[in-house]
Amino acid sequence: MTAGRGAGHLVCGRRAKWLVLGFWVVVLFLMAPFAQKLTGAQDNDAASWLPGSAESTQVLEISEDFRPEQTPAIVIYAREDGLTAADRERIAEDVARLKELRAHGIIGDQTRGPLFDRQTGPRAAQVFVPITMDEKGWERIAPAVGSVREEVGSSTGGLAVHVTGPAGTSADFSEAFEGIDSTLLFAAMGVVVVMLLITYRSPTLLLVPLVSVISALFTAQALIYFLAEYGGLTVNGQSAGILTVLVFGAGTDYGLLLVARYREELRRHVDRHEAMALALHRAGPAVIASGATVVLSMLVLLAAEMNSTSGLGPVAAIGVAVALLAMLSLFPALLVIFGRWMFWPVIPHHGDPDPTERGMWSRMGRRIARRPRTTWAVTALVLAVCSLGLVQLRAEGISNADSFTDTPDSITGQRVSARYFPAGSGDPLVIVSNRAQAEQVGRAVAATEGVVPQSLGLPPGAKPSFEGKVLFEATMTAPSDSEAAKQTVERVRGAVHAVPGADAKVGGGTAALLDMEAATTRDNVVIIPLVLVVVLLILCSLLRALIAPLLLIATVILSFAAALGLSALAFRHVFDYAGESTDFPLFVFVFLVALGIDYNIFLTTRIREEAARQGTRQGVVTGLATTGAVITSAGLVLAGTFAALGTLPMVAFAEIGFAVALGVLLDTFVVRSVLVTSLFLDVGPKVWWPHRLSREDAGGEAHPSRVDSGGG
Repeated sequence: MTAGRGAGHLVCGRRAKWLVLGFWVVVLFLMAPFAQKLTGAQDNDAASWLPGSAESTQVLEISEDFRPEQTPAIVIYAREDGLTAADRERIAEDVARLKELRAHGIIGDQTRGPLFDRQTGPRAAQVFVPITMDEKGWERIAPAVGSVREEVGSSTGGLAVHVTGPAGTSADFSEAFEGIDSTLLFAAMGVVVVMLLITYRSPTLLLVPLVSVISALFTAQALIYFLAEYGGLTVNGQSAGILTVLVFGAGTDYGLLLVARYREELRRHVDRHEAMALALHRAGPAVIASGATVVLSMLVLLAAEMNSTSGLGPVAAIGVAVALLAMLSLFPALLVIFGRWMFWPVIPHHGDPDPTERGMWSRMGRRIARRPRTTWAVTALVLAVCSLGLVQLRAEGISNADSFTDTPDSITGQRVSARYFPAGSGDPLVIVSNRAQAEQVGRAVAATEGVVPQSLGLPPGAKPSFEGKVLFEATMTAPSDSEAAKQTVERVRGAVHAVPGADAKVGGGTAALLDMEAATTRDNVVIIPLVLVVVLLILCSLLRALIAPLLLIATVILSFAAALGLSALAFRHVFDYAGESTDFPLFVFVFLVALGIDYNIFLTTRIREEAARQGTRQGVVTGLATTGAVITSAGLVLAGTFAALGTLPMVAFAEIGFAVALGVLLDTFVVRSVLVTSLFLDVGPKVWWPHRLSREDAGGEAHPSRVDSGGG
């Protein structure tokens, strides 16, 4: 083998390739059984999503001293022209059966009701069925509510019957998350298969990246399972779902970029081991830099206050790190083991001409080179106009009713219940205070606008006091997930905090939503700049320059703003979504910057390599020509895998998937292909400042030794 192959022979040598394969076979044999257990290790209770230091989280923890954590399923019966005697008889029979229920954490003997609306000749009735929410609460909430629904039956003869309340909504969320891993796995796999067939036009070659990325996914899931079970890592349905998409998208991208360089080397070398060693040496640093960018950007999420966001950080980082390892070891080993025939029917042979020299991307580069300043100015202006759609963004949270892409029974029941009862019934405020000031705190709560005064009371089954503290509940007049309810929480908090010596705190579902919004706002301000700093430092280290990284960061920010603006317009006027979750901009930013910068890394590292041979401006054209097709394919794969999030019946997932997919396509077809290319052509050699390439490039030639060193 020739000099300059780096450490590639350690992976793809004649003997090493079999050792690598054996290593991964053992890893999969040991890890695959534990990967299947990750779903059971998920923690989807309230604390796994709430900010750790929030007032609502403190109330949640204190309330456990008064009673086991419970959530009510509310059965709502309604007949618009008034409940009949037969309706009342049916309700009484249902209540009698509900009081006998004990399965899945249902506390049937504490069933309350029926409570009738205050109309003359009542038109509706509510029955409250408490369900224990301990460490297994999320797992059994769906079967528990299913048992309640089975007992009360469905709407018949004009009598509407629905199961709603916090438990009903939680059960519908649980069912929406059910099978999320397999759903996303098959959706992402389908996208990857189609894109690999289009890219390689080879039914045999697609098996190698598919096997490699699935191996990476199972290994990552097993590692995360161990950390969740024994290391205190919080994993929920959101992070588990995004893990699948990230591993498939990022892993396949790394494979595509390595294969592209491998095919180049196969046309230059007879020995496939030599070709792969050189491909790893040439493309490996860019692949590692891209993976490191994603991993470090994900770890920045540990600085988030939101438990769900901070928990996603290590989960995503582990997934991408394992994908990177698999695509730089197992993947090249398999390619070398199978040989050139894997590329059938378009097999690259030694001495074949380079098809990129006269391809579409080469022609595009030459056209951009004629008027680069006009090109980047117009492109930047178009992206800036697209970003004006940000005025349509409503990242203020999504109500339960707007969280599903369909309308489950709990949401229908919530709307029916709100017509006859205080809209906040079933999801009350929870207030904790010192016992000595409890009466004063109660008066302050009852006097607050938006609270039903007569609703104040001790929660069913709760102790009257514990260690000098008391706990009571209050119903709000507004729906618990509405903006009006959040304003009521703020007023109640202001009132009880003003009671001297009470040490009063306000929690409950609405308070949790309010605290989550505050934490997410803080996370946006802290994490977005940190991610930009991480990416900038990696780019500076990789390119050994300052101007080029700053230009790339600027293009990424502009691309993010344009993607968010176009997405907001689509959500308002195409999909008719009511709004976005508060963490939507943060997640889209992190994924777009961390993943979207990959394409700029691959393009600019190739430009830098070519600049050492033939000067920066010609290097830009050559770099675009050699990377254009593969980066486009990689972008389509990544966009497709994120679009797979749209297969879930959850608006928040669909919005993230759409926005990231759109942003990746903008990065691939507009930012990388046109904006970055034209900027580098316009700035010329100075783009590498302060590296010596910015001074020595003018002659257009460089000493051959500078090629392997990357100009360093």
